Amino acid sequence: MTTVRDVREKAGTEPITMLTAYDATTAEIVDEAGIDVVLVGDSMGNTALGYDTTLPVTVEEVASRTAAVARATTDALVVADMPFLSVGVDEAESIEHCGRMLKEARADAVKLESGPHTVELTERLVELGIPVMAHLGLTPQRMKETGYGRQGTNRDEAHEILDLARQHEQAGAFSLVLEHVPSNLAEQVTQALSISTVGIGAGAECDGQVLVVDDVLGLSDRSPPFAKQFGNVREEMADAVSSYREAVEAGEFPAEEHGHVQEELEDLY
Repeated sequence: MTTVRDVREKAGTEPITMLTAYDATTAEIVDEAGIDVVLVGDSMGNTALGYDTTLPVTVEEVASRTAAVARATTDALVVADMPFLSVGVDEAESIEHCGRMLKEARADAVKLESGPHTVELTERLVELGIPVMAHLGLTPQRMKETGYGRQGTNRDEAHEILDLARQHEQAGAFSLVLEHVPSNLAEQVTQALSISTVGIGAGAECDGQVLVVDDVLGLSDRSPPFAKQFGNVREEMADAVSSYREAVEAGEFPAEEHGHVQEELEDLY
């Protein structure tokens, strides 16, 4: 089983693989494929829950989905993504929400969309035994402020990201997600830290990579420019559903082998 220590110590040694999952079936497939980390991302808002953004996602929704993923996962590290305003407002509530993910949903760690406001919280969570994965660069929960564009594109922003990365490492974070930042910035952050970095739209020099599973499978109707589709499951699902509808309408399904006749029930009517 992959542990927090494993992810931390893979920095600079072997690539870390991470994918999102929001249900037991997907989590089982991802786990059996040998992925190191399963992230129960707040991206469930866009992919699984039908929201336009991640902002409406609740603690209860993340906890429920995390529990489903944890029940289906044997080897991968399960990380619960803390949703908008679930952390960073009140320390006691933040700790309670993060603690629920470990106590009730059986997550192994939590991920925080990070900033200056999460440094002390990270330290406190780690003190209490709640492992923290930090997240800098594009943080979608701040999309009302920053939009979805690339972050860290000037020297001031880049220095801020590097400084915050160091602060979260010192606070005890075991890993850092870098999203949609210049590749050369991600490379320098990776070199500056002893903990592992996991990139998404941050180039190849991070210690690992993460994508939304819907993008990997080809389920999304649109994907960000830094993602790659490794399959076309959306088309296969559409074909299967159409074939089912056609078989029912043609009277071809169910066939005799799909049912059962109990002989003593022949004369009921």
